[in-house]
Amino acid sequence: MSSKCFIVLLAAAVSAAVSCMTGKRISEIEKVAEGVEMGMVMPQTPPPYRDVNTVDITDTVPMKKAGPLIMNAVRDSETGEMTATDVIMPSKVTARFRNVAERLGKVEIQFEITVPQALVCSDLQLKFNPDMILYVRRYRPESDSYDTVAADSVRLDPVYITGERYRQRQLRGYERYEAFLQSIVTDSTEFIRENQLEQFIRRYFPDTYAMKNDSSVVYDNEAANLFGVSVKTAVEHYTNHLMKARNERKIQNRDRMFRKFVKDPIRTEKTRLDTVMSSSEGNLVYRYVQTVNAIPRMNRITVELEGLVYRDGEMLCRMPDIDSLVFYISSLSSMADDRPRYIFRILERRVTDHTNAYIEFGKGSAVFDTLAPNNASELKRIWKSFADVGANEDLVTDSVVVTASCSLEGNYGYNGKLAMKRSESVLGYFSGAMEEDIAGRLKSSCIPENWAYFRTLVQNDTVLSGIVKDRIVRLAELDDKDVAEAELGRMPEYRYIREKIYPKLRIVRFEFHLHRKNMVKDTVHTTEIDSVYMRGVMALKNLDYRTAATLLKPYGDYNGALAMASAGYDESALEILRTLDKENPKVSYLTALVLSRMGRYREASESYGKSVASDPAMRHRANLDPEMSAVLKYRINNNLN
Repeated sequence: MSSKCFIVLLAAAVSAAVSCMTGKRISEIEKVAEGVEMGMVMPQTPPPYRDVNTVDITDTVPMKKAGPLIMNAVRDSETGEMTATDVIMPSKVTARFRNVAERLGKVEIQFEITVPQALVCSDLQLKFNPDMILYVRRYRPESDSYDTVAADSVRLDPVYITGERYRQRQLRGYERYEAFLQSIVTDSTEFIRENQLEQFIRRYFPDTYAMKNDSSVVYDNEAANLFGVSVKTAVEHYTNHLMKARNERKIQNRDRMFRKFVKDPIRTEKTRLDTVMSSSEGNLVYRYVQTVNAIPRMNRITVELEGLVYRDGEMLCRMPDIDSLVFYISSLSSMADDRPRYIFRILERRVTDHTNAYIEFGKGSAVFDTLAPNNASELKRIWKSFADVGANEDLVTDSVVVTASCSLEGNYGYNGKLAMKRSESVLGYFSGAMEEDIAGRLKSSCIPENWAYFRTLVQNDTVLSGIVKDRIVRLAELDDKDVAEAELGRMPEYRYIREKIYPKLRIVRFEFHLHRKNMVKDTVHTTEIDSVYMRGVMALKNLDYRTAATLLKPYGDYNGALAMASAGYDESALEILRTLDKENPKVSYLTALVLSRMGRYREASESYGKSVASDPAMRHRANLDPEMSAVLKYRINNNLN
């Protein structure tokens, strides 16, 4: 037998042996996986608070470096150190239920995945894919009942458990791909046969070849004139096109070669491993912590786990179906009192409204320019006021009184006549453009000198001193206004008063006197829903606690306290609760919960006792609320019912 034939037969025999071993191993893996009870288990002891974004061991191995194996480590019982192991097996778990609290719009769930020593095979990788399903409580109006429906489904970050040889093959794949990339030529001059090109120039163009060591620049068109061909043509002729084409194919096949060499890429992102523990049985335990943004009316979270076994990037088998893990949500928003709140109003039959216009008249005149910029703007605004009043179908216009007033300068009697003329002038302008029925309801009036408004402006002024203001107020109380104005003129502050305050007294006031249509009584007591309060309650039920706290705190009632507690403002919540009826079981229960947060368990126990005494159903509520566990434990330790 020739050596060549012997090699062929030997290769065939080895291949057959490997195939048989692989098939036998896969069969064993499937049997073990099918025989192991799969599921998840709740942590027996909640861990101390930690940032769930922190990963203790990550599924990250740098390229070309043999990093630590990420999910095949156990803790040595003697040294306490994590050591590598080639024991890879499916997960055995027990499904359990847990009540978790929704606080500040977030829920934290935790579960553990335990890997027992049931299958020894370091060339495998286990992949666990947790799926989280959010359920909400939905009202069914046709049957006046509630049910629970799935609202959203999210695939969480996977957990990988990798064997040593499996990881070595992954790294070897990266190394082979890196070697392939190194074989790609990036410098195009590598494909030029430089020696042959140089010999060609030296033989046929010796003068040109003599320029080899010349530092001067020779452009392509000049070189073409020297030896009859262009540089591009010469380079193209002496380029190894076969090697260049082969290199181009390598560049185009980079993605395909990556898939060929790296059958199962090492994932460096979105891989979760929160906590690793070693049980007394030597099992490998992974604690999974996930923070969930709560959605309105969410009352349950279900976690389902899919387990897969891989070899060389190919799935060998699927682990048995795993029992779901259920988290029941305890949310303070479910305790909201959504009964409507009403505002009691006294509705008057007669309605009045007014607006002031600053119309500029000529000095000592009742004539005004309607096209002047300020006048045009003010008149347009007054026309809009008339239109708004007329558009209200619930109101009927009885009269519109147009009252003009002058500043304090000049004789009081003269100012009275001038103010009346100005009032009539403005009234004439508007009535001339109105229907006769509406124009007949306009009436003119005047205030010769508006001393009442002048006193208000002086008191609100930020420039005048307190002593000056007091003196002006005393002058305004004089009966003889001409004497009072003369005294003002002798004050050092008069110039400021005349230039800054007097112009604001030259106003035209429009008073609208209306009555409500079809209303006989002078007053009617009505109720309407408090829209601000109900928006706060809706924000509370939609888990928008900051908005709810802002809207409901001023009311100082039960919902206000609940909003403050839900937003984490425990002191403010307790301050409101102290003012409420302690016989209300919800008030007592919420007080107990807030006191429990503060660590005041004795007081919390007393409030909880009052709550249960008034409503025994609150005992069931406390059993479902994790934040009340410390209070219940306190009562048990002190033999309290």
